Amino acid sequence: MTAYLDWNATSPPHPEVQEAMREALSSAWANPASVHGAGRKARDRVELSREHLAQLLTVESRDVVLTSGGTEANHLALAGAVAIVTSRLEHPSVAREAERLQGLGTPVRFVDVTQSGTVEPDAIDQALAELGRGAVAASAGGALGAGRLPIVVAVAAANHETGVIQPLEAIARSVHTHGAWLHVDAVQVLGRGSPSALAFADSLSVAAHKFRGPKGIGALAFRNGRRLVARGLGGSQERGLRAGTVDAVACAGLHAALARLERSLDGYRSAEQLRSRLERSLRGQARLPLTLHGADAPRLPHVSNFGFEGTRGDELVAALDLLGVHVSSGSACAAGTTEPSAVITAMAGLDAARCAVRVSFGEDSGEAELSALLHALERLGLLSHPSSSA
Repeated sequence: MTAYLDWNATSPPHPEVQEAMREALSSAWANPASVHGAGRKARDRVELSREHLAQLLTVESRDVVLTSGGTEANHLALAGAVAIVTSRLEHPSVAREAERLQGLGTPVRFVDVTQSGTVEPDAIDQALAELGRGAVAASAGGALGAGRLPIVVAVAAANHETGVIQPLEAIARSVHTHGAWLHVDAVQVLGRGSPSALAFADSLSVAAHKFRGPKGIGALAFRNGRRLVARGLGGSQERGLRAGTVDAVACAGLHAALARLERSLDGYRSAEQLRSRLERSLRGQARLPLTLHGADAPRLPHVSNFGFEGTRGDELVAALDLLGVHVSSGSACAAGTTEPSAVITAMAGLDAARCAVRVSFGEDSGEAELSALLHALERLGLLSHPSSSA
């Protein structure tokens, strides 16, 4: 059998999502910006998804900007910032965009992280204090008010490679004490973990394909009156912040995926049992020294990131693929590169990053997928057979 264990990269579109999109293809194909009847019908699909997402994230629907996905939403959140504070744990759409903006003159601070994979509020506080002692504070105008361009602190709610959950409430206290803006990449947490901590964010990015929706649609939701800056010019769609025709069919898929988030969350809770059994087997049967990254911190229930000493992660991913087991060695957005994971490098160093592999179960994963993975690791000589382990 084929075992798909890369749900953090993307999730298979749910049948309900597929059906909603098929129906929209025949009834809501018109341009939602058109004022005629067909356009209004398409527009209804767009606004229904926007309102549903706004309600879920407790923001006003007018403050939800539909995007092509999490990457574009993260870029929009960083655009116009007078300074940026973030870490090397972040998704490439944050870390590399921060590097690009730094090259254009925006002050950027990459804070240190713990070995367990968390961003410490004290490190955020120190970075903001350093920025506040410089010219940036004057540019930001002190405490954030309506229309001001802020210092943006960008932190993911849950890490895309380790599943480690960040202490958003404590981070938010530091951020808001300095009058800065907290942007939270919520792409990995929606439908997989508790949304309660998202209430502390000033802006949030989401991507539909992570919670059984279609690729090509996501959103940036924001609060507190920040003036966003468009990254490109064109039409006046999405309040002039994101030019281009909005895909009503994708919006229908987004809405259908949002409608089943509670069921999705139940499935991921069940996946924690699979993750626990995997890690018990890894600890008890590993033939080589083993590291479990982030296992000492609060994590999403379905993710395990580990490495066997001396075994390259990318080579293990390829070997498992030949045995019908699909996992990854880092962010799917960095796939095809020879660079070790920046996340694991920041946590544990370059050698550990070269060995790291990510397994991410999904709401539909079961005993068969776990057994396939363990059997494949045994065939590759990395795990002993259970009967011969200590």
